[in-house]
Amino acid sequence: MSRFVNLEFGGQAGEQTPAQAQGVVKDEAFYQHEAQTAFEEADFQKALRSYAKILEFNPQNAAAWTAQVRMLLELDQCAEAKVWADQALERFPREADLLAAKAVVLARLGELQSALAFSDEAVGENAASPYAWLARGDVLLTARETLADYCIDKALMLARGDWVTAWQAARIRVRHGQYAPALRPLHQAVEWNPGHFLPWLELGLCQEALGLAGAAEKSFSQARELNRQHGAAAQALSRLGSRGAGDRIRDWWRRLKK
Repeated sequence: MSRFVNLEFGGQAGEQTPAQAQGVVKDEAFYQHEAQTAFEEADFQKALRSYAKILEFNPQNAAAWTAQVRMLLELDQCAEAKVWADQALERFPREADLLAAKAVVLARLGELQSALAFSDEAVGENAASPYAWLARGDVLLTARETLADYCIDKALMLARGDWVTAWQAARIRVRHGQYAPALRPLHQAVEWNPGHFLPWLELGLCQEALGLAGAAEKSFSQARELNRQHGAAAQALSRLGSRGAGDRIRDWWRRLKK
């Protein structure tokens, strides 16, 4: 599994959060904000815990159930994601994004015909849902169907200006080994939210995977400037530097042998 797909950035265990220090009431809205923030920093484990807290306050929150399934998918826990999806669908059998998430789960488990059926149902329930189209694109890429590109582009069109949708589109591309096509949604994510470190970081990872070292260095540098609390960008820059030095040594050795 690629480093890009498995990104997780979390704080140290035991640290007191600003909310705890200020005595903020930890209610459903608090955990909703915490979950969304964690998700947008690719801390999927923390987001998973926060969505679970939301459900403790409100078991009828369909979006939180769906998000639980999506976070488990991000963590590559497909079997558990299927259990959660089935439990959630008992409560919300017509929830489009939940049906879409179940489709992705089934595709990852190799049950493509069932995955396509759930995806059809998801789009039928809400054809205006960007996630339903992203999920459909994910399923179709697994099935090696050419319409996958249309579905991903449809999601980006429906959510124009939403960097999170663009970022998720890129993650789907990369999961399927499509690094070059992932560049376009990542550039859109950077354009739509240039002040967030994560799109820059993942753009750099994608550029690095394609061998675009100069472009990757610029993206990693921007990510580091935007958020110095996370060490991922600094580590990536160090990795690029080490690789560059190694390449120079190999070139020198090849010239010497000639």
